[in-house]
Amino acid sequence: MTKPTRSPDARGERGDQADIQAVSRVSQILSLFDPATPEVTAGEVAERLGLNRTTAYRYCTSLVAAGLLERDNEGKYIPGGLLLQLGAFAIGHRRVVNLAPRHMQALARATQTSVVLSLWGLTGPVVSRVEENVSTIVVVSVRVGSHLPLDTAQSKVFLAYHPDQLSMERLIGNLSGAARDELRADVDRVRAVGHCSAMSTPGIVAVAAPVFDEYGICATIAIVGPDNTLSMSGDAPELRLVVGTARELTHELGGHYRPDDLGRAG
Repeated sequence: MTKPTRSPDARGERGDQADIQAVSRVSQILSLFDPATPEVTAGEVAERLGLNRTTAYRYCTSLVAAGLLERDNEGKYIPGGLLLQLGAFAIGHRRVVNLAPRHMQALARATQTSVVLSLWGLTGPVVSRVEENVSTIVVVSVRVGSHLPLDTAQSKVFLAYHPDQLSMERLIGNLSGAARDELRADVDRVRAVGHCSAMSTPGIVAVAAPVFDEYGICATIAIVGPDNTLSMSGDAPELRLVVGTARELTHELGGHYRPDDLGRAG
């Protein structure tokens, strides 16, 4: 009796699927790291990703060998040298990060607030640069590297203008019914007016506007401050300053502030 044999194409297809799954798993492991989670154990990887411990350990060990992770003296895993090198390379080649500081410093002085520049990460904005105005009594601090939730002003701006709207809709669709409908309505309002003001955390307001380069939205610029000093009103002078700064930075990057802004002066 002869054994059934698989065709080379079938074997190749199975191998391709396994490779894709492995890449996806690596991405999930690396996404566990953020400012609040600077290190993880293999057990934590297993628990958070629904893997068995042996599989999680094997992945972590392989990532250490590749330089994407390192293992410290306590046996915990931290971002490795190659990952840090790639991150620095990516940030260094984002023109907006190089051009933004001058604009951010001027905005911080004019509004007496902290100014935050965010880039889009894997599933939401990541704080890439912060300028604080230390001359004020109350300074709102935002950590560089922080991942911002979808209900923040910066996220709503990205959701409104991101070129991959199918992916944005998937992110919104992961929310529960009421939260999903509210976020969709907020995103529609952002498209209509070109900016967003929202309560980021209790007592803290963020006012955000999009920054575009020649390819589309590349960042958001926002001011954050206490709700008793920073207004969410649509005619607040601080809002005009944020939008003006976003437009100036956009034009410096060779972009247009919004698709419907082509004929407007800067």
